[in-house]
Amino acid sequence: MNASQGRRSVSVCMATYRGAEFVTEQLDSILAQLGDGDEVVVVDDASPDDTVAVVRAIAERDPRVRLFPRAQNRGYVRTFEEALGRATGDVLLLADQDDVWLPGRVDAMAAALEDVDVVATNLTTLGGPDAIQGPYGQPDWSLRPSDSRHHLRNIVGVLAGNRPYYGCAMGVRRSALPGVLPFPSWLNESHDLWLGLYGNVFGCIAHLADRTVARRLHGSNQTPNKPRALPQVLRSRLMLLRCVAVLAGRRRGGARRRGEAPRS
Repeated sequence: MNASQGRRSVSVCMATYRGAEFVTEQLDSILAQLGDGDEVVVVDDASPDDTVAVVRAIAERDPRVRLFPRAQNRGYVRTFEEALGRATGDVLLLADQDDVWLPGRVDAMAAALEDVDVVATNLTTLGGPDAIQGPYGQPDWSLRPSDSRHHLRNIVGVLAGNRPYYGCAMGVRRSALPGVLPFPSWLNESHDLWLGLYGNVFGCIAHLADRTVARRLHGSNQTPNKPRALPQVLRSRLMLLRCVAVLAGRRRGGARRRGEAPRS
């Protein structure tokens, strides 16, 4: 457990709900990459199954796992928001409950976050294709490192539904939290796009070509795999426009950027 030598402390922020079937495999893949001073913050969103019991059993034998069960269900966006707020590390990496982290993920993302506020990587699938298919039929819907500095293009891409920012493959620096949190009260989906928009509005994001996580595709995935109906698409786009406006306001208002001193 000495993987943390030479890098900043890492907090893995996981939201769980009905995750008893897969969460052990995911936590095993995460803990194998963490050091003694790192942690996994698990916020459970009032799961009706045995998720809390499964995670608690792991936490009892590995104190790096910190479990926070909720009495009431509030949805995955608020659950990830709470996990980010409870994290204590310098590097905050998001995790879904049912994926598997690939070797080298933590070190690659932590290294990228030495220089930027947000990092986004690519992903593969468990037992399926090597790449995620895009909404317009792209066989390999991937982020390109060369687009990291094309912030306006990335923002437009998010609004058009053509930027593969997946929360399970993203991370943020602690220094970015005053701009990232709180999530807007009306943000009830796409916390990952909120993070991607933050990185581009604030001009401090890196795309990594690495595939750092194997995504498990099944009927309960929170991210839809099928095209949405037009009213849903329009509502989502309007919400993302509001996100851009809020983030632009936070930037103008002096929300802390990378390297600035904390406010008192």
